[in-house]
Amino acid sequence: MALSRAERWLALLLRLLSRACLALLGLVAPAPPRAVPPPRRELLLLPARRLAARLRARQVTCVEVVEAYVERIKEVNPLINAVVKDRFEEALQEARQVDKLLSESPGDDYLEEKFPLLGVPITVKEAFSLHGMPNTSGLVNRRNVVATSDATVVSRLKQAGAIPLGVTNCSELCMWYESSNRVYGRTNNPYDLQRIVGGSSGGEGGVLAAACSVIGVGSDIGGSIRMPAFFNGVFGHKPTTGVVPNDGQFPNARGVRTSYLCTGPMCRYAEDLEPVLRVMAGPGVNRLKLNEKVSLEKIKFHCMDHDGGSVFVSPVDKEILQAQKKVVEHLEGELGVQVQRVAIHKMKYSFQIWSAMMSSMDSNGQEAQLFTDLLGDHGKPVWPLWELMKWLVGMSSHTLPAIALGLTEKLMKLNPGVNAKLVSMGKSLQEEMEALLGPDGVLLYPSHPTVAPRHHSPICTPFNFAYTAIFNVLGLPVTQCPLGLSSEGLPLGIQLVAASYNDHLTLAVARYLEKAFGGWVVPGKV
Repeated sequence: MALSRAERWLALLLRLLSRACLALLGLVAPAPPRAVPPPRRELLLLPARRLAARLRARQVTCVEVVEAYVERIKEVNPLINAVVKDRFEEALQEARQVDKLLSESPGDDYLEEKFPLLGVPITVKEAFSLHGMPNTSGLVNRRNVVATSDATVVSRLKQAGAIPLGVTNCSELCMWYESSNRVYGRTNNPYDLQRIVGGSSGGEGGVLAAACSVIGVGSDIGGSIRMPAFFNGVFGHKPTTGVVPNDGQFPNARGVRTSYLCTGPMCRYAEDLEPVLRVMAGPGVNRLKLNEKVSLEKIKFHCMDHDGGSVFVSPVDKEILQAQKKVVEHLEGELGVQVQRVAIHKMKYSFQIWSAMMSSMDSNGQEAQLFTDLLGDHGKPVWPLWELMKWLVGMSSHTLPAIALGLTEKLMKLNPGVNAKLVSMGKSLQEEMEALLGPDGVLLYPSHPTVAPRHHSPICTPFNFAYTAIFNVLGLPVTQCPLGLSSEGLPLGIQLVAASYNDHLTLAVARYLEKAFGGWVVPGKV
């Protein structure tokens, strides 16, 4: 559908403002692209499943594995600033306990069933409680908060044998797509230190890409798993809503947002997504169909190149479109399927729908918690305009994106009639998507309009996260899958979307595409 005259003028204005903002940032001469050095230890290049198998076969000790990862973090973390607090001594002690268990074990089958991730090093987004580790979510008011227990998913991963190495950086209150805050500073992309890692689970994306961890714990209410996975060339899965518990993270969702926040796995290798999802979900995994065998030739594939022309969002980069085209050609050529191109009109309003649904009331009439209240963290709510004035003179303890989000939240409440229509549009879109995908459909959709932007650039394109955010309010399972590197050496990727509870389809396609397109690419490798 063609844009109205008003929409065309608004689009032109937003494009001009965005280009002016990016031009101003461009006046600062960027440093030459610089990646982290590639990992030298073969142990760092093994998927979690194979690493656990080697440990059970006594081909390597757990202490050797943990020492290799600790050495790698010490090598590259000064460059990327992803691990904000480590627990290396505790991890080594736990590794010694694993080696003792292995020496006394009754059998490998018993160990694999009871401890599927035995000895596997992991990292955890700092927003999740990990006993003895900070739990600030980048909020200065919480800089002295230390977790006294484990989040549910962290506890389950520990019980499965995983060994946490530390916690990783995120954006302030997990509500921006650059991981930078006033507590820990900024995290840099392993492929180019001048680029962002995404957010809010950006630290996880960075450590995985830099081979500092093999499994990460992320959360996602607007793309916070999938954007970092895309910008860092790894795999990330947003499960069907309600399958994996969100308990033990700050901030947690309240009201209608409990239906949009998802906790899920981030992994360097596609084969690790399913076993980690099983552990994270616990009994909830029975709601999925992970034991069903997937015949890729019987999947009905659909493809959208872009959102249809949102006035708020940047056009999709040519290289991202080209990568998606290659996927379509490969599926049609190798599997013999017909990929159906679709144009879903309502996707053009993804940002508006997400914003309206995020601020709507739930079925009990409970309002979503205000972001300005969260910024105050049980103290007085923050006044965004006052904070903006303080920020301009360097006196605010909050980041500019957090202040801007507070201002946007106030504006969204000025027109409840329009919001109600957008919520209705969102529910209609959800029904349309479920009908399109059905029991055997997968949609191919860009993960983001651009490759990893330079630092600070997201403030010029603040709504680009709509490409991921829309699927949170639709409640659909989505897997971000890497597709090699761009001409600038930055990761490309694609989102794989299925109907509710059909996570097994997107995970199966991700495993297939990893084999076809190579998956994660080692950064810094010439």
